[in-house]
Amino acid sequence: MNVMVRRGAIAAVQVLGLAVWFSLSAVVPSLRNDWGLTAGGAVWLTASVQVGFVAGALTSTALNLADRVPPQRLLAASAAAAAACTVVLALFADRLGAAVPLRFMTGMFLAGVYPVGMKLMASWAGSSGRGRTMGVLIAALTLGSTLPHLIAGLGSLPWRGVLLTAAGAGLVGAVIALVFIRPGPHAAPAAPARNPRYALTMFTERGPSLVNLGYFGHMWELYALWTWIPSFLSATGTATGLPGSVEITVFLAMGIGGAVGCLLGGWGADRFGRPPAALAALLLSGLCCLLSPLFFHAPPLLLFAFCTLWGAAVIADSGVFSTSLSEVADRRYIGTALTGQTAIGFALTVISIQLTPLLAEMVGWRYAFLLLAPGPLAGALAMRAFGKVAIPVPARRGNSETSSLRDDDPLGALGREPR
Repeated sequence: MNVMVRRGAIAAVQVLGLAVWFSLSAVVPSLRNDWGLTAGGAVWLTASVQVGFVAGALTSTALNLADRVPPQRLLAASAAAAAACTVVLALFADRLGAAVPLRFMTGMFLAGVYPVGMKLMASWAGSSGRGRTMGVLIAALTLGSTLPHLIAGLGSLPWRGVLLTAAGAGLVGAVIALVFIRPGPHAAPAAPARNPRYALTMFTERGPSLVNLGYFGHMWELYALWTWIPSFLSATGTATGLPGSVEITVFLAMGIGGAVGCLLGGWGADRFGRPPAALAALLLSGLCCLLSPLFFHAPPLLLFAFCTLWGAAVIADSGVFSTSLSEVADRRYIGTALTGQTAIGFALTVISIQLTPLLAEMVGWRYAFLLLAPGPLAGALAMRAFGKVAIPVPARRGNSETSSLRDDDPLGALGREPR
């Protein structure tokens, strides 16, 4: 089976397996009627998934699961378990108290879908094309995360039907993982022993620490924007003039626009280097945060164009961070490094997701996203510093450029031995 089919299968599992992530957040308006859901309850429907993801990522890191278990099996089992939690919620939950634990468990299992997918995708790409390959993976993540908004916006399904549809997608993804996915030729060897400390000791190395700091600034903004952009759009007063419903607009701007941004970010990372690509995306998304109050009362089409640009910029650099870390961390613990990175990053999202609506209550949704601007701006400073210690343009076959990130050792030629 050729490389493109393997990469396509990994991307498909990300789209389908991650469809359950925002499945309940996409039906919050219905839950307000059925459960009497408050604004605080709506926060925890998303935050509980993020907390669960962190718990799952920490567990995986402590056991080095991503480096010791066959990754396609871990990916399939995790996608199926997350889908099963969503099925149970759809069929049996009738109040917030029952939903939050199930959403927490969903997040735990999703920690075996996203980071493992990154490791598998990296195993099918040398350093010269890894930025584009990771861009495809993050584009799949973006489409999968926003897919429930499309499901909710296109039809008249009740909220339980939306959840069951998303769960069905996750189960299909689990089957694809078992049947079609295998590690690629650039896969690192299995970890020789458990070393969960590497998730922390990598911060003693300048390259990994700067990449991680850039990623953390990116994460401060990303999931809070994805969670609360429907509320922002609904509060503008021009929501009825947007293309389709608010849900469809979110899918088009954050999902389709974000997927395009990921592909452009991956291309830019391979063409111009990892730091410049990340720096451009971080500065643009940070600027969108600062400009968001000015576009709050903009005409619908201008507002849609602004949100689409923001949706592209806010996720365009995500694959760049994964690519960069996979190239500068110890190659035997790439899965642990990526899982540790995402664990800390997603812990930060819990804070920004919680604080954004609190600020909106005080100053209104027009100014709420100003809270997110420090994240990408701080990340830009970290990636600017990373550019001084990293090779900015990877080697490309067929030309004279060279790089210390060799194609025959793409997963850690610059990594040091774990301490």
